Amino acid sequence: MFEDVTAPNAGVMPIKLDRKGKVARKQFEVRQIAKLREELAATKESLQAIIEEQDATNEELKSANEEIQSSNEELQSTNEELETAREELQSTNEELTTLNQELQTRNTELGDLNNDLTNLLASVNIAIIMLGTNSKIRRFTPMAERIFNLIPSDVGRRLSDLSRNIQVPDLEDAIHDVMEDLRVIEREVQDSEGHSYSLRIRPYRTREGRIDGVVLLLFDIDELKRSIKHIISLAREPLLALSADLKVSRANDAFCRAFGIAPEQTEGKSIYEIADGAWNSPRLKQLLEDFLPAQGEVRDFRLEPEFKNLGKRKVVINARRFYEESRGLQLILLAIEDVTG
Repeated sequence: MFEDVTAPNAGVMPIKLDRKGKVARKQFEVRQIAKLREELAATKESLQAIIEEQDATNEELKSANEEIQSSNEELQSTNEELETAREELQSTNEELTTLNQELQTRNTELGDLNNDLTNLLASVNIAIIMLGTNSKIRRFTPMAERIFNLIPSDVGRRLSDLSRNIQVPDLEDAIHDVMEDLRVIEREVQDSEGHSYSLRIRPYRTREGRIDGVVLLLFDIDELKRSIKHIISLAREPLLALSADLKVSRANDAFCRAFGIAPEQTEGKSIYEIADGAWNSPRLKQLLEDFLPAQGEVRDFRLEPEFKNLGKRKVVINARRFYEESRGLQLILLAIEDVTG
């Protein structure tokens, strides 16, 4: 039998297939269906894999979204902290601006004070040296620069390391004593040419009362000392001039004649040592070390010293302590009258 095989709506002539053709066609259709089924299965598998991959991607996207949301929350919190920090920084900047203005004002005041101090030290006709606790030089006046042979670069150096024109062998010990005992030391010193000065060492105190070194003041007393010696030498009655440490700075001719002492046996020696210790008596020590510092002047003080060559003498002493604060001069003048017999 033959089958009329005609494609629908095709403008072609129908093809008559025999039995073998039908079988071949059937086999072809089976193969096509099998192939389509394989392709469909593969497509299903591929689609399933895609779906699974899509699900995994969705899960990852969900997780990423959660992380992004968490990061956004953290960023928001960080932003709030940054805003707070910005406000604190702004407040700190305002405080720093205020402090900077105060600092500039204080720097200006400090500069003015430094200029005032510099001009004051330059105007004072006194040798002044300020030392730290380690005896290093802080400041000095032009007069000190000339007398102590200093130069500007000596600031910060130890005074003991410099060659000094002033002869003060125990200066380091005196500075140490002043800082330890908080007392003022004053003594008469000389330079290498024999010029006389009054040296005063006093503690350097801060505004808080802390001891932070010493101040050295050197007063030129050479001319005044020579004038006093000249006046003493003209006096007809026995006169003794003593320095602050009770050493004889001048004994006039009347004193030397009255008590049989040569001038070279008196000057520079303690009054207690001259005349073989004749003046070394408790009553004279009481006069010089107690009464005179307290009263400044003592009249008609009676004493009976005993001399090897003259024996016991009766004397009346009038004593006066001269002290000039501005020049640091301290002088004790003794007028001695022999009233024996």
